[in-house]
Amino acid sequence: MKLKQIITSLLEIDMYKLSMGQCIYHQFSGYKTTWTFKCRNQDVFFTPEMVQEIKEQVQAYCALRFTEEELLYIDGIRWIKGSYVDFLRIWQPRYEDFTITTDAPCGLAIEARGSWLCSSMYEIPILAIVNEVYFRMQYDYDELLRTFEQKLEEKIGWLIAGKYHIGNFSEFGLRRRLSAQAQDMAVRKLVEANARYHKADGLWSRCVGTSNVYLAKKYGIVPVGTQAHEFTMCVGQGNHKHNVAYSNWFALDAWVTEYGILNGTALTDTITTDCFLKDFNLTFSTLFSGVRHDSGDPYRWADRMIAHYEKLDIDPKSKTLLFSDSLNFAKADALFNAYKDRTMVAFGIGTYLSNDTHVPALNIVMKPTYCNSWPVAKVSDVDGKEMCKDREYVDYLNRCIQWRMEHE
Repeated sequence: MKLKQIITSLLEIDMYKLSMGQCIYHQFSGYKTTWTFKCRNQDVFFTPEMVQEIKEQVQAYCALRFTEEELLYIDGIRWIKGSYVDFLRIWQPRYEDFTITTDAPCGLAIEARGSWLCSSMYEIPILAIVNEVYFRMQYDYDELLRTFEQKLEEKIGWLIAGKYHIGNFSEFGLRRRLSAQAQDMAVRKLVEANARYHKADGLWSRCVGTSNVYLAKKYGIVPVGTQAHEFTMCVGQGNHKHNVAYSNWFALDAWVTEYGILNGTALTDTITTDCFLKDFNLTFSTLFSGVRHDSGDPYRWADRMIAHYEKLDIDPKSKTLLFSDSLNFAKADALFNAYKDRTMVAFGIGTYLSNDTHVPALNIVMKPTYCNSWPVAKVSDVDGKEMCKDREYVDYLNRCIQWRMEHE
């Protein structure tokens, strides 16, 4: 490798991968998935040298194992069970699961195939590797890091001075970070600043957690994350006997079976929030502590979720609305002030905290495209976020959703 090893611990993963992983281990261990990488930036190209470095970095990642200290930390998370920790003790990434080539318009094609239990764990570290390789080899990295630190200091200064009030928020930037060094800096400085945040008019801002389990352990804050779109996609669409328009019900039911009242933040937009609300009945709305927004108009979404709780005679102030879609402090401040008196509000802030420099961040994703040899797809609340290799399947999924919405 020309660069230092980027992923140095298997704890460098978003918490929701462990949360979903435990449920997959206990209920869906036989599922098989294919994951596909995509770069949405039109003007980005990965050179053959970058692709070779990415291959070597992935090989180094695949040599890692969880340490006993790391497993002890995971075992201490309230909702993690010993049986899953025992699986992680023997688990190791397999380089043979990957196909990495230059056969794509952007110069980089990646696919991972294998059990869902294993291949789900690959997404976040691979995206972190791709990001760091690209920015270190394409630009003057030291200059990028200086810009990043300057902007970070300015943002923290805004919070301390009370320019923005956003309540509790978490850092969600692992998969699109500039580098491991940059994300570590961001989390460290935010944690150090917590004690210095200025309280004014009863409003405050505080970084309470990070999605990066490694950094949560290192800095003594909460590892944050419950579920991603992949969970609803694979649980709801991977079983060929399921009506795919009921994907949310199958996913919510599996989650409650695994966690009961614990670890309960539901993601609403996998096959549209309209369809989600059909299944988010009194039982699920009571058991889940809140919901997460990831696409569409956040104000319309929040109003609908509050109205949904009120319709079920659930006090919205007892629930948390977690916003996580392309946030910055200004957007979070506006949302916090709009809803702080109506419900509990929290934020997951990603690229703005982990990769804000003088050059554009990459818009890269790695999503499941097949589950049990069947296409799977996300139908978001906005156009352009879906990723499926089978257009006919997406049409079928949309027809199923439409029929349910019109006839149920």
